[in-house]
Amino acid sequence: MGLVVAGVLVVSIGGFVLAELLDAGPADADSDLFFEDPVADLVVQLLGIAIAIPIVLWGARVIGRRPAGTVSSVVGRLRWGWLGRCAAVGFPLMVVQIGVLIAWTWNDEPVGESGSGFPGWPVFLLSLAVILALVPFQAAAEEYVFRGWLVQVIGRVARTPWPAVAVASLLFALAHGFGELSGFLLLLYSALWWGWLVIRTGGLEAVIVMHVANNLLAFGLAAGFGELASTETAADAPWQAMVAELVFAPLYCLTVARIAGRRGIERVSP
Repeated sequence: MGLVVAGVLVVSIGGFVLAELLDAGPADADSDLFFEDPVADLVVQLLGIAIAIPIVLWGARVIGRRPAGTVSSVVGRLRWGWLGRCAAVGFPLMVVQIGVLIAWTWNDEPVGESGSGFPGWPVFLLSLAVILALVPFQAAAEEYVFRGWLVQVIGRVARTPWPAVAVASLLFALAHGFGELSGFLLLLYSALWWGWLVIRTGGLEAVIVMHVANNLLAFGLAAGFGELASTETAADAPWQAMVAELVFAPLYCLTVARIAGRRGIERVSP
């Protein structure tokens, strides 16, 4: 875990130094951003998390003395065909979930009300290119750390994966910072379901899909409404998002688990 934190710090320091050299830092000295330009800042933030993937795989191979692919699934690799089937379920479901949430909270705070508005097509298309290129790696990195490596390491000590799932889920929620209680509970609840799904399907594919789908849509909406500079995370989610997750998390996980059972997806190492 220390190596992952070190990797994040290296990228963060690199982003800060680059912003200083280019004189492109934020105008507000108290800002948490690296760059005044929200797209450039997003690149640094996403890369800072995505760097965890090679670190985790290297750690499994060198420190754990096992094939790096065992972090991905019980068959020692990422099962792309299975990932695609999960995507066919997860992406439409996430579109519906976010649509329901937007409709439910529209009168409280319409989407884009806190942002600067549509930034124009050049900036929007550049933002989308960055999001599509980097968000899948950022989202997958979080899964490799919290649902992959961490659960496997703790699970070996406990001889059962469930305490590891509980601990990793709590750490996952805390890693997103302290915002609203509803946001913390949403993250913890989702993480517990996702941890169960990883054990049930024998790999990270299904949870990577849902995490990528969520983040692509969230960042895409933020880009469209000029909210990329926002420092809010899922930890700041309103209570309506928590209520929606009570339905959609088990709906996705149980559906995918059922499909995995029917298709004979491997749950344990051969």
